[in-house]
Amino acid sequence: MRKNKLNVSIQVATALLAIGTAGSANAMKIVGDANDKNLLDGVSVEIYGYARLNASYDIDEDISGGARTGDFSKVNTGADENNEISGHFGADAFQSRIGVLTTHSSGLKVRIESDFETNGNGLRLRHAYGEYMGVMAGQNWSNYTSFVGYTPTLDFDGLPGSAGVQFRSAQLRYTTGPLSVSLEEPLSYNGLIDSAGGGDEKEGLPVLTARLEDSAGAISYSVAGFVRNLGYDTGTEDDSAVAYGAFGAVTMAVSDAIKFNGVINYTNGSNTYLYRSGENYAAEDGYVDPATGDLELISGYGGTVGMTYDIGGGRSVNVGVGMTNVDWDDALRDLGPGTINDKHEKNTSALINYQWSPVKHATMGIEYGYYMVDEVDGDDGDASRLLFAAQYNF
Repeated sequence: MRKNKLNVSIQVATALLAIGTAGSANAMKIVGDANDKNLLDGVSVEIYGYARLNASYDIDEDISGGARTGDFSKVNTGADENNEISGHFGADAFQSRIGVLTTHSSGLKVRIESDFETNGNGLRLRHAYGEYMGVMAGQNWSNYTSFVGYTPTLDFDGLPGSAGVQFRSAQLRYTTGPLSVSLEEPLSYNGLIDSAGGGDEKEGLPVLTARLEDSAGAISYSVAGFVRNLGYDTGTEDDSAVAYGAFGAVTMAVSDAIKFNGVINYTNGSNTYLYRSGENYAAEDGYVDPATGDLELISGYGGTVGMTYDIGGGRSVNVGVGMTNVDWDDALRDLGPGTINDKHEKNTSALINYQWSPVKHATMGIEYGYYMVDEVDGDDGDASRLLFAAQYNF
């Protein structure tokens, strides 16, 4: 769903522009420097965002998370699939967001954006960065992310195996033409396996990423890679290893109405960068071999395929399938089945949605989702759900 921007150009001789309600306590204010009115010349402020309702009905067990996303960690497996409590409804507006972008005549841009995707516990910082002449510093989408190859979904978390990390990180990035490189805060949801180095992780260096993204005719493409120094240190024992990963993504428009999308990923030792691997967002990166004290890395792969059909009149149908697969064989051998058997080896989802725009700046949609989990010990499970969304852009 695309966002629409409200553009407020500031070229005033006053120090204050007030936008809002009757009563100064509730007014939103954009304040300039009264001592130098020239600082307001050539500055534009764009206020954008949307209000959004997400409502879900879980046909089987309740696997919903914030913004009514489907959570792989809540899919029952094995004997837990017997006698499930089925039929669960829920709704929230946590995905709603607001952002501000200022653009100066010099070309300097500054963006701050937040949403409420904290299960209602306050604002969450999404973006906070400045950008000038190709240099960007702050928190933004990781450079090891692309929306080329992306199939639109109503599920806020999207398909497993999407291109790259699909998270935001603090970073310093330089972009020239289709090439961008960055130094970023390492992202690790689960670190090393508990009882095998978990809690002793050490980040000694930033992640180095590079991405090439361009288009040629009807084809858009993106390829990227990263390297990361992963380590652990207990004070008496330590080790480190080089983790790495790469992805390729493509979108091909076969006609004005139909697009095909595809993504492939591989990671070794940084599975937050393999989107929605493991229990939901990321498998562990590695473990410490108890026999040798060596740091061992865990690898995985994943991908998506999908199609978008633009019916016309603001209507579209989107179909996508995504999966991730994590290689636990070495960890199973070194740590034993008691530690590894219940790990998610494979996560798969298939999503199909219909979206329509009843009026400009408003989009609605309904989606069917099927989620499947395969564990190391052979247990598996699945769940089906429906999702409705209504989004109103400003």
